Amino acid sequence: MLLKLNNVNARYGRVEVLRSISLAVNEGEVVAILGPNGAGKSTIVRSILGLKPISGGEITFNDKRIDHFNAQKVFAAGIASCPEQRRLFFRMSVYENLQMGANYRKDKAGITASIKEVFQLFPRLDERKNQQAGTLSGGEQQMLAMARAMMAKPKLMVLDEPSLGLAPLMIANIFDIISHAKKQGIAVLVAEQNARQAFRVADRVYILELGKFVLSGTAQELINTELVKNIYMGA
Repeated sequence: MLLKLNNVNARYGRVEVLRSISLAVNEGEVVAILGPNGAGKSTIVRSILGLKPISGGEITFNDKRIDHFNAQKVFAAGIASCPEQRRLFFRMSVYENLQMGANYRKDKAGITASIKEVFQLFPRLDERKNQQAGTLSGGEQQMLAMARAMMAKPKLMVLDEPSLGLAPLMIANIFDIISHAKKQGIAVLVAEQNARQAFRVADRVYILELGKFVLSGTAQELINTELVKNIYMGA
């Protein structure tokens, strides 16, 4: 098992926002966390990435506890992130942002090959490689954030609301990229509200409501449940 959360709790002040969260991601697997705004999806992501201290439970990655790691150590351990607001270096070029994603890598030839591969996967970024990241459209910025995460050659990518604010065609492209990452052997954990796209690419799905998982299982098992059909698929 690559990533495991065991009975994780988290709070903001006196407010408990995560309650006994247990979750697992296996190698090369796509796992989706679905839930409405305020359910706690981003708090789970932040807890994994070392950005939010947990108040109980434990988080392990590659059989090592990481819940005491800061964000830098989490990244060095092999977890790359694509945060909700993308967090790009807006004054730097597309090419320079990609280089930042490979900051911990020492294989110069491998980095060059990875950039070439990224540009094949994201031809629009190749066209804009010398352009400042802050001048890209929202969809292009999301592409760049995902490409930068892939440049790290991580074992796990953690994505927070990658479809937020994007046009339908761009959303479909983003989830196609998630499928591509899986084919490369990268595990993906995606926190998302777009259930249709999440079920299209996910191996397993967790449904989160008010800081607690209310349903979990394979995408095939859950897609026809009443909760998913009536609330998340809009049946």
